[in-house]
Amino acid sequence: MSECVLVVDDDPVQRRLLENMVQRFGYDVRVAEGGEEAARLLSGDTRIDAVILDLVMPDLDGLGLLSRMRRDGITVPVIVQTAHGGIDNVVSAMRAGAVDFVVKPAAPERLQVSLKNALTTSALAGELQRLKRSQTGTLSFRDIITRSPLMKAVLHQAEKAASSAIPVLIEGESGVGKELVARAIHGSGPRRAKPFVAVNCGAIPDTLVESILFGHERGAFTGATEKHVGKFAEANGSTLFLDEVGELPPAAQVKLLRALQEGEIEPVGARRSLPVDVRVISATNRDLVADVKSGRFRQDLFYRLHVFPLSVPPLRERTEDIPDLVRHFLARFCAEEGKTIKTVSGDAMMLLRGLSWPGNVRQLENAVFRAVVLADGPEIGLNAFPQLAARDDNLAASLVPDHDAAYGSESLTIDTAPAFHPDHLPLLRDRHLRPLDELEADIIRYAIAHYRGQMSEVARRLRIGRSTLYRKLEGLGLSDQDKPDASGSVAVE
Repeated sequence: MSECVLVVDDDPVQRRLLENMVQRFGYDVRVAEGGEEAARLLSGDTRIDAVILDLVMPDLDGLGLLSRMRRDGITVPVIVQTAHGGIDNVVSAMRAGAVDFVVKPAAPERLQVSLKNALTTSALAGELQRLKRSQTGTLSFRDIITRSPLMKAVLHQAEKAASSAIPVLIEGESGVGKELVARAIHGSGPRRAKPFVAVNCGAIPDTLVESILFGHERGAFTGATEKHVGKFAEANGSTLFLDEVGELPPAAQVKLLRALQEGEIEPVGARRSLPVDVRVISATNRDLVADVKSGRFRQDLFYRLHVFPLSVPPLRERTEDIPDLVRHFLARFCAEEGKTIKTVSGDAMMLLRGLSWPGNVRQLENAVFRAVVLADGPEIGLNAFPQLAARDDNLAASLVPDHDAAYGSESLTIDTAPAFHPDHLPLLRDRHLRPLDELEADIIRYAIAHYRGQMSEVARRLRIGRSTLYRKLEGLGLSDQDKPDASGSVAVE
């Protein structure tokens, strides 16, 4: 999914020209006839990545919209349009927060460069601000990158929990962003002024779990030469995040249950308990219900933690987030590595969207980091991700339906090339031929997997044009809204 650019102009002819121009650049476009309509769009649920703004409009002019955006904390980059001789208005607009200007009528090359620079700078600034807010404990739900309805539903529930002290249990696979959601809950709640304290329960040796969580007195055990304040005491009045809580040993589970029930802790070697006021958010990638049934995890502690459960979907179920995540990771790593990479090719983006990502967002982040390091030019292509298709055992399963699981085990004999196994293309369902559009979709999925996302090769082998291939992908619902530009690249600035 491309970045979305909002065109604001009261002149219908100029508005239409700009809309067509921006679409040719490869961006999604929304239009507004005036400042008031633009303000509603910017304040709504529609994601806007940049604004092209006319300064002279009848209802709310450009300077008025810039002022309202600054008042509401909207940091979307704005490029203003001005007529010849309007330098005074341009100066006022730049002071009000605009990032660039173009003179009417805008030259396509000038506007395209301006948009690329604005989006690149915005992505980098957003990433830096996100890191800063994460470190200071003020991360909010607006900082979480997503366009997925599944993820938005989870965040909507999390927002409801943020204003309360209710215990939250965040479930999900490793790398989906459970800690990010926990930080957003803390940063949106009444305890955000105090530090967010995180501890990975799975990384602590069993013999030190109680000491790390609840602290110990001097001389409590061999080697305890100094008094230690545990994580619960450190998070007093704030939020304690217990990552991988399912890894806690039984003895620590008992003491954690008491801390949650009584609101007090007992440091190792202490003579009396200490009261604490801690909001606990826990996370796990285990099936705690199964662990409770097997006796590995205490049932009473499970009910204490599982008051407000949130399940974060894996990346393979929200592939519409991949382009945005790639852009933000690319902006950050290019800044860190001193690279000036502008685009990810359409073939490479199609490959990234076709992978199953067992490591989820963390794996995608590392893949982009490696690609940035390997890149020699302004574009990242398929050759920057050689390890992904080779190592992802689930790639074929993510793109090609499983024959035995979905359609039974009828024996099929197909006279075809050895590389095309009949299991990849089951012709029957319930002993009847499947519809032609389903078979065509399966063939395209298999071709993308077989040629590792090299769309030019896929189109050549299927003996169709590249543009025809992309039209079929869109028509079959295999590519959502990602459309490459004329060069076959998806812009990621």
